[in-house]
Amino acid sequence: MKLVFAGTPEPALPALEALIASRHEVAAVVTRPDAPAGRGRKLVASPVAQLAEQAGIEVLRPVRPREPEFLARLAEIAPDCCPVVAYGALLPKVALDVPRHGWVNLHFSLLPAWRGAAPVQHALMAGDEVTGASTFLIEEGLDSGPVYGTVTELVRPGDTSGDLLERLSRSGSRLLAATMDGIEDGTLEARPQPGDGISLAPKISVEDARVDWTAPALRVDRVVRGCAPAPGAWTLFRGERLKLGPVRLAAGRSELAPGEIAVAKNTVRVGTGSHEVELGEVQPQGKKRMGAGDWARGSRLETGERLGA
Repeated sequence: MKLVFAGTPEPALPALEALIASRHEVAAVVTRPDAPAGRGRKLVASPVAQLAEQAGIEVLRPVRPREPEFLARLAEIAPDCCPVVAYGALLPKVALDVPRHGWVNLHFSLLPAWRGAAPVQHALMAGDEVTGASTFLIEEGLDSGPVYGTVTELVRPGDTSGDLLERLSRSGSRLLAATMDGIEDGTLEARPQPGDGISLAPKISVEDARVDWTAPALRVDRVVRGCAPAPGAWTLFRGERLKLGPVRLAAGRSELAPGEIAVAKNTVRVGTGSHEVELGEVQPQGKKRMGAGDWARGSRLETGERLGA
């Protein structure tokens, strides 16, 4: 089949690589416009655009996918199907109607669970033990279209959202390539999603990533891992934001009040609503990431001070 691939960030790269290596023709790529990045805020092409250009594939960068110029070019290419991975913009019906086999999205959850922009983060924060990826036909609703196939993935105890997304992007890339094969062969039929088991995964807000030290330690651990590496869990310390890397759960009930700090030679423990947690890496505002012990020494941290206040 002739494909037009839509995607933007790094997790979309394994899928694009798999499709380039497949029996199908990737005629063009649709991605978000170049965006400012780095200290100089220079315009930088998306990871998907960079890979496509290296492979000699045409790159389309509409500001909005309803632009007449983009729609005209899409119709001119006349793709059979448009696979999508984390494109980052809503597709209008006029664009959805162009390919005869529609637009097929690779979504990083087992639909209908975790429909929305941040399925991996929400799965971790909810404590899911199993998650996965799904390919489905895009409709105008939010991730509600019929599903072609799924692949499952066990959530490991120390997984961050970055760890889990990396594995899902690779297993999902194989699923997406197999879905394209099945659509072309006529051996794959999309089936409607069940009406129960629906959960939503909106984009993680800054406030969602704020650690509540009155919550149980297990909840603190899940929030921190779910927000790593982005947007990054955080708390307040001495009136400034302190970003938190993954923590370690301590055994036994906490003798510290929620948010209260205890400093030892190379460790920093914090009280929660249940057990204590030991801080791993932290990032004070305006500084680089560092070990909690180095931070404690540099900040002249004292036992009894509190996070979150």
